[in-house]
Amino acid sequence: MNAPLHGPQFGSYQPDEVAWLLTDLSDVALEAPAEDREEAIQSGRAHYAESLPVEYQPSEEYQALFHAALDATAHRIAHDVGVVAEQILRHRGDNAVLVSLARAGTPIGILIRRWIQQRYGITLPHYSVSIVRGRGLDMAAMRYIAVHHRPVDVMFVDGWTGKGAITRELTAALGRLRETTAVDFPSDLAVLADPGGCVRFYGSRDDYLIPSACLNSTVSGLVSRTVLNDVLIGPGDFHGAKYYAHLAATDMSALFLETVTARFAAVNDAVDKCRQGDRSPTWAGWRAVERISAAYGINDVNLVKPGVGETTRVLLRRVPWRVLVRADAVASLEHVRLLSEQRGVPIDVVDDLPYSCIGLIRPYAG
Repeated sequence: MNAPLHGPQFGSYQPDEVAWLLTDLSDVALEAPAEDREEAIQSGRAHYAESLPVEYQPSEEYQALFHAALDATAHRIAHDVGVVAEQILRHRGDNAVLVSLARAGTPIGILIRRWIQQRYGITLPHYSVSIVRGRGLDMAAMRYIAVHHRPVDVMFVDGWTGKGAITRELTAALGRLRETTAVDFPSDLAVLADPGGCVRFYGSRDDYLIPSACLNSTVSGLVSRTVLNDVLIGPGDFHGAKYYAHLAATDMSALFLETVTARFAAVNDAVDKCRQGDRSPTWAGWRAVERISAAYGINDVNLVKPGVGETTRVLLRRVPWRVLVRADAVASLEHVRLLSEQRGVPIDVVDDLPYSCIGLIRPYAG
């Protein structure tokens, strides 16, 4: 059976903070220009997970925006980490196993693990696994977890929800696993922000900036997006990823974690007073995306990326067509404005948008 990867040999996180259930592809050339990737993906000639986008290198101005956003939101993020960590303990108990979805879920999983460790002295196992839209969850990784832990103890973790595509992908993949192997993992997903209304376990349903969305590998342990390429990944292998060790000088991964962790003590009381209320999924985000897709003549929900995190990803990694920003959110989205300006992408200010912003990927004809 494949073995997990740990820092510092793979990734910049401390070795005990996360076990990456990934295949190391660091020496493989997988990056391609965004325009070439986008055309290949939309034409059906390639899947987005078969290659990697070129890593965005932030300007000094953009880095300053990241630091400002981190200072402004660290308290709120600490609060939402605490809220969702308490939910996980309540529903999974002391034997909980955190399984982050690589890579956006990984720093959030580490923060949840730190909260529980610092407040209760409980050290939870934490893995990071790959999930690929249209291809499913890494089944080799799930088999590894099933051998080492009780599936019923697992809680999946991600950073945020958009319209809910990954939530649906996770549920479907675990359903297939259950049918073929009788191994029954709960399909619960815990996130910091759930603006799409897709999950029961969340810190907030507000669409606000989580600074770990502002950057790529340099806020995610220097690990790339995950790769599922039949040439490189065999049937029994973990999905792959690269470790960008050469970007160590600009790595903000530890800074993000330490800045939020330093706010934990200040939010303890507020977390304890947080009322749970009705946390049933509403799927309001998916319906909104369908409306916007039709209104802009796209007619493909995969090209509509709602929420601050997903909009930022579009601007960093895809070929953006335009960005929609809710009028009352303009002032809080300076990094979106700057990225849009750098990419030459128009911004439409919309009064009644259900998210703070939405990124639209350029549709390719034919």
